[in-house]
Amino acid sequence: MDSTQERTFCKWLNTKLEANGYPPMHSLVQDLSDGVRLIQLMEIMGDTSLGRYNKNPRMRVQKAENVNKALEFIRQRGIKLTNIGPEDIIDGNLKLILGMIWTLVLRFTIADISEEGLSAKEGLLLWAQRKTAPYKEVDVQDFSISWSDGLALCALIHCHRPELLDYDKLDKSDRHGNTRLAFQVAADHLDVPQLLEVEDLCDSMRPDERSVMTYIASYFHAFSTMDQAETVSRRVEKFAELMQSVWMSKNDYERRARALLHALSEVQKTWSTSRFTGSYTDAKEQSATFTTYKHTTKRTWVIERQDVTTLLGNIQTKLRTYGLREYIPPLGLALSDLDDAWNDLLQSEAKRSRLINAQIRQIKESLRKEFADLANDFSQRLHTISLELSGVAGPLETQQDQVKEIQTRLPTLSEALTRVAKAEQDCVVANVEENDYTVFTCQDLEFELGLVAQSLTKKISFIDNQIVSRNMTNLTPAQLEQFESTFRYFDRDETNTLSLTETSAALASQGLVYSDEDMTYIYDQLLQDYGAVTFEAFINLLVDITEDQTSPEQLRESFRGIAGDKPFVTELDLRLAQLPVSAVDYLSQVIPSTNNEVGEPEYDYETWLQDVFA
Repeated sequence: MDSTQERTFCKWLNTKLEANGYPPMHSLVQDLSDGVRLIQLMEIMGDTSLGRYNKNPRMRVQKAENVNKALEFIRQRGIKLTNIGPEDIIDGNLKLILGMIWTLVLRFTIADISEEGLSAKEGLLLWAQRKTAPYKEVDVQDFSISWSDGLALCALIHCHRPELLDYDKLDKSDRHGNTRLAFQVAADHLDVPQLLEVEDLCDSMRPDERSVMTYIASYFHAFSTMDQAETVSRRVEKFAELMQSVWMSKNDYERRARALLHALSEVQKTWSTSRFTGSYTDAKEQSATFTTYKHTTKRTWVIERQDVTTLLGNIQTKLRTYGLREYIPPLGLALSDLDDAWNDLLQSEAKRSRLINAQIRQIKESLRKEFADLANDFSQRLHTISLELSGVAGPLETQQDQVKEIQTRLPTLSEALTRVAKAEQDCVVANVEENDYTVFTCQDLEFELGLVAQSLTKKISFIDNQIVSRNMTNLTPAQLEQFESTFRYFDRDETNTLSLTETSAALASQGLVYSDEDMTYIYDQLLQDYGAVTFEAFINLLVDITEDQTSPEQLRESFRGIAGDKPFVTELDLRLAQLPVSAVDYLSQVIPSTNNEVGEPEYDYETWLQDVFA
């Protein structure tokens, strides 16, 4: 044990000497015997000068003076030395010398160690235990056997400087290799001198406790120095991070506040220069844009304003927390400036909203008046035409010219109605539902225009038919009335012309029934001669037929045949004769009738024919 302690303590003392430019010792017994090295060590450890002493003593008394001077300094420092005097050192009493050096080790290396209220040996042991606790192969219980496999040393290094060795890859059974690695890494990277030899730990039944404590204390001081440096660095780093964070937050606040103020200003400039085109579509688009702004852009600004306010509050809180000077935003970027700008925005919004609403109300009122003016004017024009049509008088040809002149105005009325329809559609688009300036709708006016056009058509047809009737001198008035009423009855679409089906039914109502082939021939011939089966064509056809083929007696015979020699016919007789339905309906209306005892009408064709041919 003494040899291990001697070697360890000698190396420990050499670290002091060599650090101050003195040559190392090789033997405690020899090198300390003249007291010179001991004085040098005390001056180094005490960081003071012991005054004059014999630097090259030759005599025993000179050596004794030197040794005594050093021992006295040790006692003055409050270090208790037991059973050792100058002669023990001069004579090389190794055991007492090792005891003295251990006392120095305790005083200058281990005494200042503290861990959770424990000091010196107990504190150092607790420190080692806490640092190696996460490593399952390590169980530090003392300063002897617990360190014999090198793993505890490797764990201490890895705990503080994991980049220096890979603990997980260690061969846990290689005691010498692990110990040698720890010694080498500690010496090369931690400035921990190798006070022990590998064999002192690995090959000893019980490694020397004092030697191990001395070496482990070197680890403690190395890491403590490192921790202190890291603490200082961390303190500076933390403050630098704080200041950088505050600086970035300030810049962020100023940038965002400036951007928000600019955005608020720009939108108000846009509103102030905005103009309305006068159309409802434009006004609604601007209204929709304004609504979208309030639901999107403004809400974004509300959030941004709150975030910017919170950001400034966080900056001030940080500065107060660390006792730093309060941050004052640049001119124009204070919260009061943001509040003023926000209030200006709210006022501008209210003004913008009122302006849009007023524009929409004005446009709606204008659309009401525009539609009312067009609708009322259109109705007046219709009324004028109706009055003129009812006032048509004079010779038939003059009436014909007057009515046709009136008819030429219909296209302009149709164009006017188109303008009315567009004005009404504009009102629909603008959601104008009520209109106190007119009682008309476009549908009303369209219906009335149709009635006027229909009246004109009927009037023209009537006049044309009257001219035709006037020129038919070979027909009695009763015949003309009968033929005209027949034509009007079958002219269902009121075009003053008859189709093939209508012509066939009209002839059948007069008792003139033809096969389909003959009817088609007659109809085509009329189309060829007149272009259409007009009233004139129909009258001329009946004249030709009555003059060439039909006489009152022939018609009576025809009706008698249908009636089965009865003086009357029934609706069933007419249908059994295969007359067209329209001819049956017509005859049922014009032939006088009486109801028999079962309520069935009996049509007196004799009387009717007498009236027709009278």
